[in-house]
Amino acid sequence: MAITTFKASAHLQQGVAVKVQSRQFEFTIDEPKSLGGTDTGPNPVEVVLGALGACQSIVARVYAPKFDVNLKDFRVEVEGDLDLDGFFKRSDVRPGYSDIRYTFHIKTDAPKERVEQFIAFLEETCPVGDTIANKVNLKLSGIVIEND
Repeated sequence: MAITTFKASAHLQQGVAVKVQSRQFEFTIDEPKSLGGTDTGPNPVEVVLGALGACQSIVARVYAPKFDVNLKDFRVEVEGDLDLDGFFKRSDVRPGYSDIRYTFHIKTDAPKERVEQFIAFLEETCPVGDTIANKVNLKLSGIVIEND
């Protein structure tokens, strides 16, 4: 098995802004003002949608030649439904997405049948899509309490 471990760290800043670091990259995740943030970046659930679209796009770029699909342009629109009552504990609904939908916009001269085969492959190969669609072993691996 070729297991590769990816890592990221999230450091809470002022308010609900969070500085995320992965490898040499750093970005801010925040909430919109309507949810108590300062709107300095996308919120975590928007990042999940962006990660899905980005992963699908990368898989498309990497595997298009295998299917002889000339990608002149590829774009993904992603949207998801989330009931905030779950997050705010106002009802028994789960706090995460109940539904996520995406639309591929593909500019290519490849025949429809080949594009459909390519898209089926893309959907089964995207790691982020697989992570969202299937149960993952999510566990807390420790708590470190630091004193001043």
